[in-house]
Amino acid sequence: MMPLTWLLPWDFSPTVLVCCGSLVLLFNRGVRLLAARGTATSRWRQFSFYLGMVLIYIPLQTRYDYYAQHMFWMHRLQHFLLHDFASFLVALAVPWPLLGAGLPAGLHAPLRRLWESRAVRSLYAVATQPLIAFVLFVGLIYLWLWPSVHFRAMLSLQEYKAMNWSVAVDGLLFWSLILDPRSREEGALALLTMVPETIIGAYLSLHTGIVYTVYAVCGRLWPIDAITDQQLGGLIVWIPASMMCSAAALIVLRRWMYHDDRVRRLAARAAAVARPAAAAAAPALELPALAAE
Repeated sequence: MMPLTWLLPWDFSPTVLVCCGSLVLLFNRGVRLLAARGTATSRWRQFSFYLGMVLIYIPLQTRYDYYAQHMFWMHRLQHFLLHDFASFLVALAVPWPLLGAGLPAGLHAPLRRLWESRAVRSLYAVATQPLIAFVLFVGLIYLWLWPSVHFRAMLSLQEYKAMNWSVAVDGLLFWSLILDPRSREEGALALLTMVPETIIGAYLSLHTGIVYTVYAVCGRLWPIDAITDQQLGGLIVWIPASMMCSAAALIVLRRWMYHDDRVRRLAARAAAVARPAAAAAAPALELPALAAE
């Protein structure tokens, strides 16, 4: 198959194209506008965002989507990209200020009003509560891997699209919460997600029975037996996904250390400035006593 043919959409979705394209254009415009004002955006931050968007687009809008519908391990790799790796890269770039800066001026006021509306703020506050974010993140993995739910979703185009959209959007929300520069306690939350992911990944990797019979109905693309296909998919849930949680926890830990070190340096600098001032003031305080003598 020619590379260009592989990159063509298997099931074209204008919604995916518009969403991904709009985010990339807004981010790029925000980078250029802020650069014109003297605020440069680091190259690693731009690279992280663009790579993340490419890795969201590929599983949804290339021939890869066809493979994901016929091989369990490729389906799990698809969800790893959408739910974990690509979403992680986008969130790591902290793109929201740049996306906001890239919006046309005429949209600022209406979008601000929408964002400040009670319904949107309440929904955001609920979705970003650490416990609820954890339950949603892990719960979606278990929901779509439940055998009967998975069977139906793989045979229904509407449910299949809902499954992919839900893991992509939830991944962006979860990793944005964890990797927010203002976050401190969320590093422990990232480590906590490793436990349920390890459990289900280990179960699928070590289980000797066929859990997902739907791929026999769809037809596997390559001559690989069902157990091997299932075990490979379980390994993807178990190891790479857990590694992303560890990476997030390390990033948050590094930020803690950097913040604490910065606080110490600022405190030491303030004390160094205060000492000469106190020393200069001391003789002035003693002069009246000397004059009295």
